[in-house]
Amino acid sequence: MNRILKYDLISLITYASLVTFGIINVYSSSYTELFTSIFDYTTLVGKQLIFLAISLIAALIIIFTKSKFFDNIASIAYLLSLILLTSLFFFGVERGGAKSWYILGPVSFQPSEFAKLCTALFLAKFLSIIQTDLNKTRDIIFVGTIVFIPFLLITLQPDPGSAIVFLAFIFPILREGLDLRFFYFGIIILLILILTLVFNFFISSIILSAIFLLIILYRRRKRISLNLIKSFISLIFLISISFSTNYLFENVLEQRHRDRINLILGKEVDDKGIGYNINQSKIAISNGGLFGTGFLEGTQTKGDFVPRQHTDYIFSTIGEEWGFIGTFTTIILFSLLITRITSRAEKQVNHFRRIYCYSFSSLLFIHFFINIGMSIGLVPSVGIPLPYISYGGSSLLAFSIMFFVYLNFDSSRLKED
Repeated sequence: MNRILKYDLISLITYASLVTFGIINVYSSSYTELFTSIFDYTTLVGKQLIFLAISLIAALIIIFTKSKFFDNIASIAYLLSLILLTSLFFFGVERGGAKSWYILGPVSFQPSEFAKLCTALFLAKFLSIIQTDLNKTRDIIFVGTIVFIPFLLITLQPDPGSAIVFLAFIFPILREGLDLRFFYFGIIILLILILTLVFNFFISSIILSAIFLLIILYRRRKRISLNLIKSFISLIFLISISFSTNYLFENVLEQRHRDRINLILGKEVDDKGIGYNINQSKIAISNGGLFGTGFLEGTQTKGDFVPRQHTDYIFSTIGEEWGFIGTFTTIILFSLLITRITSRAEKQVNHFRRIYCYSFSSLLFIHFFINIGMSIGLVPSVGIPLPYISYGGSSLLAFSIMFFVYLNFDSSRLKED
C-alpha cells in the first residue's frame, strides 16, 4: 500500500479521466450505424484502444524503472529522434500535405510526437550538468540548438503546426536562469511579424522608427543612460525581421497555412473555404448550450460537418454533446494536471527530474492552449491534437510515456538520485 501511495494519485486519476473521456469522444465522433464493437481494431476507437493498451504496458515498465535510467539514455534517445525525423525525407509517407509519417503495415507512426519526449529528456540532461551556465553565450547557443534542430526538421516536412509546440521549451529554460530579456525580445519579434502581416513592411518600419525615437527622447528627458549604437543596431535588426516577414510568409508556409493566418488576422473572411473548419467548430460548440445535446446526439458531429472532428477538432464534439459542463470539465482537468505537475516539479531535489517535469507541463500547456484556441477561432488551425483526448496513437502513446516518466520521477522527488 505504501508503494502505491508514493505515486501522485491525483495526477494519475486526472490522467485516467482524460483518457477515458477521450475514448468516449473518439467513439462518438467516429460512430456510424455500421459499428459492431468498440474492440474492432479496424475502427478508429478500436485502434485507439490498442494504443492505450500499449501505453499501459509501457507504463508498468516505466514506473518500476530507476529514474537514473532516463538520465543515462537521454543523449541516445535525442540522437535517435533526430535520425527518425531526418529519415522521413527519404522513407516517410505524406499525409495532409506533410511527409511526417512512417507506415509499418497497419500501424502509422509519427516520430515528431516522440521527438518532444526525447528533446525534453536531453534538454533536462544538459541543463542539469553543473557546468552549464545560461549566462554564458556558448551554453545559450547550445540550448537553443537542442530545441532548434527538431523544430527545423519538422518545419521542413512541412509541418509547422507540430514544430511550433517546441517553443514550449522556452519556459523550463527561463525557469533555469535564462535572462528574461531573451523572452521579451522574442515577444517583440512576434509582434513585429504580426504587425507586418496586418499592415505592410513600410508601415511597420515607420512604427518601429517612431517608437525608437520616443524611447530616445524619454530617456534623455529622464536622464537615463542609453547606448545609441546598440539601440540603433537593434532597430536595424528589427526592421530586417519585418522586411523578411513577407518572404518567409510567402515561401516557407504553404497556402493552407497562409490562408488560416490571414483568416485569424481578419484579412480574409471565408466561412465556406479555409474558414469552414473553424466556423463549423464554433457552430457545434454553440449548439451544445449548457448541458449539451447528449451522447451520440450532436447534429454537427453526426452530420460530419466538422472536418477532423475526432482529431484536431475533438473539442467541438465535446462542446456539442456535453455542452458547457463538458468543455468546462475538460479545461479544469487539464488545468489541474498542468498545475499539479508544475507544483510537484518545484519539490524535486534532483535537477534533471525537475527540468523534465517543467518541460512536460509546458508541452501539455501549449498543446492544450493551441488546440482549444483552434476550436473556438482564437488561433490559426495548425493541426495540433488535444493530448489524451484526440484520436492518434502516436500522440496518446508519446504523452502517456511522458506522463508515466513524470510519475516515476515524482515518486522519488525527495531523493537526490
